[in-house]
Amino acid sequence: MKLGEGVEAAIHCAAMLAGVDGNATMPAAAMAESFGLSPSYLLKHLNMLSAVGILESVPGPAGGYRLAQPAERITLLDIVLAVEGRQPAFRCGEIRRNGPVKLDASAYVKPCGINAAMLKAERAYRAALAETKLSDIVASFNADGDPRSVAASCAFVMRHQRPQKSSSIPQHPKQT
Repeated sequence: MKLGEGVEAAIHCAAMLAGVDGNATMPAAAMAESFGLSPSYLLKHLNMLSAVGILESVPGPAGGYRLAQPAERITLLDIVLAVEGRQPAFRCGEIRRNGPVKLDASAYVKPCGINAAMLKAERAYRAALAETKLSDIVASFNADGDPRSVAASCAFVMRHQRPQKSSSIPQHPKQT
């Protein structure tokens, strides 16, 4: 299974946004710069996260993005589904019914064993992603990441976050 590159960008940006102070925002351009991505490419994925309520987009010259809910309530599955969609990665095309030997549909009453195995794997994969919260990823990075990387990430967030006057979301502790 191969996920699109947008999934990696979306998870990294959400983790970065978990580190902004209170109701501050981070401009998309700063996040794109941080990860060496095209701003237009990243905006597409940030908008997907905003559309499902993972991120909040704040308009205006001091605007940007912030988490729309605490990092403890966002799972990796939430982010993957926002970017990749809800369809399973494997989609059975029933190719066993193709080819030169055409059998009656009654020969295919039982579900395709390959499809069943792939959907079972998909359920396990999604369950593992659903167990992993964004806050877990951030906490692991803070605890186990190279101290230089942690310091550089925190400094980047502090330098680029934009304070806001009010917020409708609950404040969450500073994380990077």
